[in-house]
Amino acid sequence: MDLWVVVPAYNEERSIGATLRRLAEQTDPGFTVVVVDNASTDRTAEVVRDFAAAHPKPGIRIVHEPEKGTGAAADTGVRHAISAGATHVARTDADCLPGPGWVSAVKRAFDDGLDMVSGPLRPRTDEFPLRFWERRLLPSVISVAALFGRFRPGNQDPLFLGPYVMMPGCNVAITADLYERSGGFPRTRIEDVHEDRALVNRVRYLTDRYGLRPDVVVYGSVRRLRAFGLVRTLGWYADHRYRPPIVDIR
Repeated sequence: MDLWVVVPAYNEERSIGATLRRLAEQTDPGFTVVVVDNASTDRTAEVVRDFAAAHPKPGIRIVHEPEKGTGAAADTGVRHAISAGATHVARTDADCLPGPGWVSAVKRAFDDGLDMVSGPLRPRTDEFPLRFWERRLLPSVISVAALFGRFRPGNQDPLFLGPYVMMPGCNVAITADLYERSGGFPRTRIEDVHEDRALVNRVRYLTDRYGLRPDVVVYGSVRRLRAFGLVRTLGWYADHRYRPPIVDIR
């Protein structure tokens, strides 16, 4: 198994170092990282290059995607990995911290026969002191979004081979073969399309060998929840019923 981890990044000079450190500390070091600098205007690329120079393991590459958008950046990274020989690709984001056994858990899921896997998204506690409601509400927001997804008309089609499963883009892994057959992430902006949901539905037309694993854990930023508040955050994830004036919260 040749596993690559794709990390899209836009103006993440303050966060991406922590993400790369967590990847360097994985219990299974058998993977390569590709960071996609998505038209950043800050020192994101420089931070990545400095980290790579100081940490030979894991191998870290950086590629550039001028077309702004999480879908476009993620697709560029995954296709770069596949062209370099990746047989399996995982994705996290530049404001997220994979659990220390994340890579090992992803590989176990593939070994068990899954072609696409995701798992819990939990709140980070290292960015700033979390309020009690923030600790409790991020999992609740995700649960509500997942429940809504089951009944969302766009996720219903008799041609789907399996049920809808919410797989956050910051915590998902897929075989290279399935990624290419499904068409991959749509090359879109996050404010236009939730590219992770689009990929899940593309996969559902092809296979039912996808699912969630409790040990595939990523810790995500609560900065969007803090900036938008609960109701607006729910609206954002519910088909962008809430559209903020500033999408890229830093």
